[in-house]
Amino acid sequence: MPADFLPPDLPPGSVSAEAGSNAPPFLSITELSQLLKRTVESNFDFVRVRAEISRPTRAASGHLYFTLKDEKNTLDAVCWKTVAGSLGVQPEEGLEVVVTGKLTIYGGRSKYQIVVQTMEMAGEGAMLRQLEERRRRLAAEGLFDAGRKQPLPVMPAVIGVVTSPTGAVIRDILHRLSDRFGVRVLLWGTLVQGQEAAGQVARAIRGFDAMPEDGPLPRPDLLIVARGGGSLEDLWAFNEEEVVRAVAGCSLPVISAIGHETDTTLIDFAADMRAPTPTAAAEMAVPVRAELVARLGETETRLYRGVSRRIEMAGQSVRLAERGLLDPAQMVERRAQAVDLAAAAIDSGIDRRLSNAALRLANSAGRLRPPERRLAEVGAALADIGGRMGQIIDHKISLRAAALEQAGRLLDANSFERVLDRGFALVAGADGKPLKRSAEAATGVDVSIRFADATRAARLDPDGPAPAPPPKPKRAARAKPSADGQDSLF
Repeated sequence: MPADFLPPDLPPGSVSAEAGSNAPPFLSITELSQLLKRTVESNFDFVRVRAEISRPTRAASGHLYFTLKDEKNTLDAVCWKTVAGSLGVQPEEGLEVVVTGKLTIYGGRSKYQIVVQTMEMAGEGAMLRQLEERRRRLAAEGLFDAGRKQPLPVMPAVIGVVTSPTGAVIRDILHRLSDRFGVRVLLWGTLVQGQEAAGQVARAIRGFDAMPEDGPLPRPDLLIVARGGGSLEDLWAFNEEEVVRAVAGCSLPVISAIGHETDTTLIDFAADMRAPTPTAAAEMAVPVRAELVARLGETETRLYRGVSRRIEMAGQSVRLAERGLLDPAQMVERRAQAVDLAAAAIDSGIDRRLSNAALRLANSAGRLRPPERRLAEVGAALADIGGRMGQIIDHKISLRAAALEQAGRLLDANSFERVLDRGFALVAGADGKPLKRSAEAATGVDVSIRFADATRAARLDPDGPAPAPPPKPKRAARAKPSADGQDSLF
């Protein structure tokens, strides 16, 4: 082929056939690859493709590699590290996107690919499908289980808020908290929209969770993650996996308050409580002061009534127990009567035994005519019997006298006068009746106070403190009979 028929962009020296030969010219593989690359890049320097992402991979260098596909064909794609950080959407398996870039040829493998410059979701439907797929995957890991959720503190002292420091959300939260119950608020300002928002929100949640109990700033008792309303794209930062895992792993109770009531994000499932609005989150966090005061007053009233009822029931039990107890004076009188009956029985028994002995002696004397020695022995025996009987009588009388003396001492020890000797006083009204409870004496009434040595008059002070309720008296144990048949006073 004559040289003037060669393609205008064929490199010089490409014709190696001898002059006048009919052999066609040849190209090296590198030369052909360069020709194709210049052709492709010059004709497809800007393309916009809608496709589904497959096999996304991030290399150690930071470059992103993935495949774009549709129902029939595939296209390799690469996104350099300098562009990957600014992508509107990070590539995920099965995500339908619209990418822009330029086509090029990688000569090392003789493959053409697209160098991605921008990436965005292919419509809201694709975003919803990605959101649902991510929700199912995180739910399968147990991040949304009800057993992981913590109860909110009833009265938090410090509340941490993660939101934008310049938006209306933080002003609404602070206003509502001041209306209901004043607490200390720690604000961790973050972006709430854009590429960097998810990372900042996740770091704020982990930062609050890592605060020590004794640090320079108090550790929050509760966290509120809040943002105003917006579109699905505006709220997408709160659907990112990094933020969801930070909320699920936080040891502090978290209230999610993202968007309006109809907006739903993935952190709503991971949080311990979801609020329809940021203002509602503040209402959930703290109670209303007036309602709290009313609840305390109601509790105090129920407590007072319960204590009063218990005291009244205890008083009734004491009064019922008093009916079953014997008066000490009656116990002494009964024991004294028993002693008298025992002494009379002893006297009667002695007389009877002496009479029987005398009768037997008379009968013996009538039948026998003993000598003088026998009479002396009988007399000695009678004297000995009389002596032993006297000892028995004296011993019985001593025992009864000792029991009577002991009963008298117990009666004296249990006398209310001994109680006065120990420092107590007896308060009586004008009619002389003892006053057992403060409710029996009106304010300003004249009373008499009996001490151990004398009785003084007094008037109850109307300005004095309210008397404390009397202690519950202990129930006396029933006395057990002693070994000698007497009942104990204790």
